Amino acid sequence: MHSFKLSFLLLLSPLLLVAQTKKSVQRTMPDRPKLVVGIVVDQMRYDFLFRYSEKYGKGGFKRLLGEGFNCAYTHYNYMPTITAPGHTSIYTGSVPAIHGIAGNDWFDRSLGREVYCTEDTSVVTAGGNPSPAGRMSPRNVLASTITDQLKIATNFKSKVIGVSQKDRGAIIPAGHTADGAYWFDSRDGSFITSTFYMKDVPQWVKNFNAKKLANKYLEKPWTTLLPIEQYTESTADDMPYEQPIPGEKKPVFPHEVGGTFQGFYENFRKTPFGNSITKDFALEALKNEKLGKGSVTDFLAVSFSSTDYVGHSFGPNSIETEDTYLRLDKDIEELLTFLDSWVGKDNVLVFLSADHGVADVVGFSNEHHIAAGSLDKVTVKARNVLNKAYGEADWIQYYGNYQLYLNPAVLKAKKLTYSDVYPMLRDSIVQMKGVANFINLHSLEAVSMNDNQAYFVKNGYHPRRGGDFMLVSEPGWQDGYTKAGTGHGTLYNYDSHVPCLFYGWKIPHGRTGASTYVADIAATVSYLLDILEPSGCVGKPVLDMVGQIK
Repeated sequence: MHSFKLSFLLLLSPLLLVAQTKKSVQRTMPDRPKLVVGIVVDQMRYDFLFRYSEKYGKGGFKRLLGEGFNCAYTHYNYMPTITAPGHTSIYTGSVPAIHGIAGNDWFDRSLGREVYCTEDTSVVTAGGNPSPAGRMSPRNVLASTITDQLKIATNFKSKVIGVSQKDRGAIIPAGHTADGAYWFDSRDGSFITSTFYMKDVPQWVKNFNAKKLANKYLEKPWTTLLPIEQYTESTADDMPYEQPIPGEKKPVFPHEVGGTFQGFYENFRKTPFGNSITKDFALEALKNEKLGKGSVTDFLAVSFSSTDYVGHSFGPNSIETEDTYLRLDKDIEELLTFLDSWVGKDNVLVFLSADHGVADVVGFSNEHHIAAGSLDKVTVKARNVLNKAYGEADWIQYYGNYQLYLNPAVLKAKKLTYSDVYPMLRDSIVQMKGVANFINLHSLEAVSMNDNQAYFVKNGYHPRRGGDFMLVSEPGWQDGYTKAGTGHGTLYNYDSHVPCLFYGWKIPHGRTGASTYVADIAATVSYLLDILEPSGCVGKPVLDMVGQIK
C-alpha cells in the first residue's frame, strides 16, 4: 500500500511542479505595467495597416498585429472628425458634446473671435523663448484625461509626458496634470513647451534642440525608401490632384525640401522625417525622464503628425503617403525595440490609434467614376438667401467644422429667431450639389435626419462652442478642397474608421470584429490599470479582449 502511494506521488509530482510553475509565472506578471505608451498616428485610416503590409518590416505594425490585440471595427461616433477632437476623444474616452473640443478652432461668441483649441494667453513659451508658438495649454479641455486619472490614482507620483509635432497632439493627450508636453516649433525647428508646465525646458531638451536634427534629416532630398517602381499600391508619382511642397514646381520625387528658403521647418513637417524626429525626441524623453523606472506606472503619449501633413498635400493613394508609412513602420519598430530593453514587453502597455481618417482625393475618385466633389461655399449661399429675404446685413459670423454661425445681433435687430430663418436656408442649401442635409442645431429633436446622422451630429455638437446650423455632405464630397489635396471631417467610414491596437502587458493575441469606438480606449486602459475612468468617459472596456485577461 505504501509503495502504491509512493508511486502515485512520484507520478503526480511532475504535474504538481508544472502547476506550481504556471502559478509562479502568473505571479511574476506585475499588477500594473511600469509604463503606458499611447501612440496616435494622425490621419491613419484602418486600411493602412494592411495596404502596405507586404513592405512593412516584422517589428513595427506587424509586431503590434501579430503579438497584440486588434479591434478591427473601431470608429469615431461624431463629426467633425479632425485632429483636436480626435486626440481629446481618445484620451478622455468621450465625445465633443462632453469634452468640449469641438474642432481645431471654433468661434467663441463671448470673445467675438475664433479660438484655437489649445490657445492660452495666460502662458508663454518656457525658457524666455520669444516664440508665440508656446502660448498653449490644455485649459480648453472640459473633461479629465486617462493621463490625469493615472496621476490622481498614484497621488501624482506617476510621470506623464506628451510629445508631438503638433501642439494639440502633445498637449491634449498629456492632460491637465502632466509633467511636460513638448511640440515642434516650425519657426526654428526646436521642441518647445509652455510656462503652464515649467519655467524653463530641461537641459536634455536644450541638448536635443542643439543638434538641429531637422537640418540633418534634410541634408539630402527626400527620396523613396525603396526603388520607386516597387510602390505598386499607389498611383503614379506625378498626378494633377497632388499639391507640391511649397518651393517645388511639381509634386514628384525627389523632393528638395532642404535649403534656406522661407518656410523650411514648416515644409519639414510635410516629410516622413517629421515623424522620425518625433520618435527621436520620444526616446530622449524616455531616457532622461526615466519613464517606467519608478515604483508606479508612468505614461508617454506620442503623436505622429507627418502622416497628416503628407496626406493632405498628396492624398492617401500617393507614393508620398506610402513612403511615409513605410518609414513610420521603421520608427515604430525602433520605439518598440527600445522598450524591450528599457522595461521589457511584460512591463509596458502600448495602444495605437488615429485621430481621424481621410477621404480619397476628389480627382482620384472622379477618375475612377466614384461620386465625389468639392462643396460650394455655404456662406455665400446663406448670405444671398438672407439678404434677399430680409435685406442686406452682416448675417454670417463664422463658418467652420461644417457649422454655420449667424450673427445674433443682426437677428435681434430684425426681430428674427434661428427657427424663423432655418426653413428657407435649408430649402436652399440642400439643393446644392453634394449636400445631404442642413441641420438646425438649436432644435435637434425637431430636425428631419436619419438615425446615423443624428447620432454623429448630437455627439459632435457642443452648445457653447458649436454653431447654429450644421451641413452634412454626401459621401465623397469635401469642404474646402478643390483642385488638389484632400481632407477629412465627415461622418463617413473613410474619416471615422481607424486602427485600435493593444500590445504588451497582459494583452492577449487576438482580433475582434465587434463594433468598438475610440472612446473605448480610455475606458479599457482605466479597466486594465484598475483606476477611475476619465470624468466625461462614455466608452466601455473592450470585453472581447479584457475577458481573456486573468
